[in-house]
Amino acid sequence: MNMIHARVGLQQRVLPEYRAEFFDTLATACLQGLGVFAGEPCQGEAVEVVDQLSIAYYTHARNLHFFRGSAYFYWQAGVLGWLQRWQPDVLIMEINPRNRSNPLAARWMKERGRPVLGWGLGLPGAGKIYRLIYHSLLRSCDAVIAYSTTAALQYRHAGVDPSRVFVAANAVTRRPTDLVVARPPSFHENTPQLLFVGRLQPRKRVDTLLYALAMLPPHQQPRLSIIGDGPDRSRLEMLAWQVYPRAVFHGAKRGQELDPYYQAADLFILPGTGGLAIQQAMAHALPVIVGAADGTQIELVREENGWTLPDDSPETLARVIREALSDVERLRQKGLASRRIVSEEVNLEGMVKTFCTAVESVLSKA
Repeated sequence: MNMIHARVGLQQRVLPEYRAEFFDTLATACLQGLGVFAGEPCQGEAVEVVDQLSIAYYTHARNLHFFRGSAYFYWQAGVLGWLQRWQPDVLIMEINPRNRSNPLAARWMKERGRPVLGWGLGLPGAGKIYRLIYHSLLRSCDAVIAYSTTAALQYRHAGVDPSRVFVAANAVTRRPTDLVVARPPSFHENTPQLLFVGRLQPRKRVDTLLYALAMLPPHQQPRLSIIGDGPDRSRLEMLAWQVYPRAVFHGAKRGQELDPYYQAADLFILPGTGGLAIQQAMAHALPVIVGAADGTQIELVREENGWTLPDDSPETLARVIREALSDVERLRQKGLASRRIVSEEVNLEGMVKTFCTAVESVLSKA
């Protein structure tokens, strides 16, 4: 395992539940400790957070949120006090123009001759002011860690030296070590089983999935298990009753509760944005159909293991589902390819390794 011979500080807007294992795994590689500074999400925001870490040292930030929508920004009160107490040799901070306290943190580090690493999703389409802030943040970074090759390309186009751009594919699962349970060469009772796992909210486009399945000929219509809960559940249950009654809502499941559903499925589908469950599905040797989202799925979903939807229409999704289910042997091979990708390429261990490489790189030049 790569090691970091320094004290590391890491700033995030919030501490989401799905990131806790990564931070603790990274902390085991930081010989002088990892301190994490993060606060609370906006009221009503659909983010599940944790308030403690097992190995990393967590400091709660007082996030001050201003406005909503495109005008939203926030300030993390206490960031300088945290830096003064933790005294990191290197700071990893999110590249987020909505965080107005980050320039202050970067300046504090620079005044002491300590490097700053940016970590982000790239430069999404934004107005002129936000792009100026993005470029200012990038100039304050000694190197950047991108969530995906798409984000890395955007940083390079923004003028960041390619040698200072590292790609740490956005992972939420460890390298699987259990044996793969082979799926049969035909669908159970000649009816495919589809699976969706995620929060039930509009941006997941579960309604698009229901409409798409309803477009299939009756003899080709699969069963659909929907795992999750959220503000859109009642509407979606009513819609399913009207257009696709073969859909079953199982509610929220966590951890090992999900295993039987992954094992029973033939195909995993996430037509909307987000999608941490994609990696969990792939670890269970499932082929996947996903929406385009923010580019992070490029590291995961390829022709060898699934399909990325070119648009958001139910017609396109219906066509892709029909194609996916038309060849069971090909579907099984794509599932095995999914397992190989998360075993060999996109996993927490690989993500930590890239972070270690990036940190050691900036420290060696400090």
